[in-house]
Amino acid sequence: MKLYSTNNHDLKVDFQSAVFNSMPQDKGLYMPTEIPVLEADFLENLDKYTLPEIAYKVASALLHEDIPAEDLKALIDDAINFPAPAKRLNEETYVLELFHGPSLAFKDFGARFMSRVMAYFLKDGEQMLDVLVATSGDTGGAVALGFLGVPNTRVTILYPKGKVSEIQELQLCSNGQNIRAIEIDGTFDDCQALVKQAFADDELNAEMRLTSANSINISRLIPQTFYYFNAVAQLYREGKRDVVFSVPSGNFGNIAAGLLAWKMGLPVKQFIAATNANDTVPRFLETGVYETRPSVQTYANAMDVGAPSNWVRIMELFKQDTVKLKELVKSYRYTDDDTVKAINDIYAQFHYVACPHTAIAWLAVQAFKADHPSAEDTFVFLSTAHACKFPDIFSEEMAAQIDAPRQLEELKKKAKSATHMDVDFEAFKAFLLQEA
Repeated sequence: MKLYSTNNHDLKVDFQSAVFNSMPQDKGLYMPTEIPVLEADFLENLDKYTLPEIAYKVASALLHEDIPAEDLKALIDDAINFPAPAKRLNEETYVLELFHGPSLAFKDFGARFMSRVMAYFLKDGEQMLDVLVATSGDTGGAVALGFLGVPNTRVTILYPKGKVSEIQELQLCSNGQNIRAIEIDGTFDDCQALVKQAFADDELNAEMRLTSANSINISRLIPQTFYYFNAVAQLYREGKRDVVFSVPSGNFGNIAAGLLAWKMGLPVKQFIAATNANDTVPRFLETGVYETRPSVQTYANAMDVGAPSNWVRIMELFKQDTVKLKELVKSYRYTDDDTVKAINDIYAQFHYVACPHTAIAWLAVQAFKADHPSAEDTFVFLSTAHACKFPDIFSEEMAAQIDAPRQLEELKKKAKSATHMDVDFEAFKAFLLQEA
């Protein structure tokens, strides 16, 4: 697969280079020069395939020139070894549970696939690979577990102080080995800016081999397409068509993956981008003006992103045509009060405990249905994190219904270890260089 920079279409690299460089020096993002469309027979018969089979088919269409078939199949079987069930709540509404991996969040799909791709390409004796990642909640934990113990790699996770849940923080800060965490006295946007600045710094790039584990890395995006195809496969088995996906959106990597799947032939009628108070994209779709703002803290902390990196990829998929984009993508925003009410409503109606991000996606479904009362669609809202990560937001009754996974109990026994730092690039740079 060849990829180009969104800032310079003449700058082209191969997949391995894009994985390890993560982000072009011109500060664009890598995109495939060509997006293959999957065979009609496969798309029409998705219900006959398992998740690993779907994942291999999708990945091989993109990466057949980069990783031999048997190696790619083994890599996928190792990385995607947990389910992603679409659970029926009522006749037309399903919740796609993406939290059954080791870190209890949808980021496991991207982080585990990426870590194994990098390990596959790494050669003995090569320079240490330094993986930098900014997280607003779930990315860091998934990356930490995905890379834990991977030889010749070192992961540095930046997270905003006081803006992740206690469980999320333990997932970032209790691993040891080749994983280290930095607690930044700022926002996620500050963390992301520090990481991006590091990639653009000549001295750091001369001394270190840097790559990113954020969704700016194309190898994070590819495996997220898998669960969209798999969700449609599950609905086909129940005779459902006209699928509408509602996606809780922060850095917009999740919905960018869905739109990449659509370009590859995913049978989907509509996408809904559901956001919290960090509403850069809903404002853009309403006004035509793309104006980033400092992120604000909400209960749905993984969505607390004021400057979503992946929006540039979405615009590329539509060749900058906002009119066509708005036909396929609708967007709604919600407050914390809305989120809490939705959590209670979902529990009252379905006896289902939804995390804040999941609740926002469900709210967007209700808004879309109100705007399109005559539509006979099947709605799938994405559940991106296990409810156990947010114990403080639930009533006592709801909290008692949450089935705490075994890894959560083990996690609570661990001690936190993190370096505190202000929003100071020179301090961050010195931290990285001291062990380069």
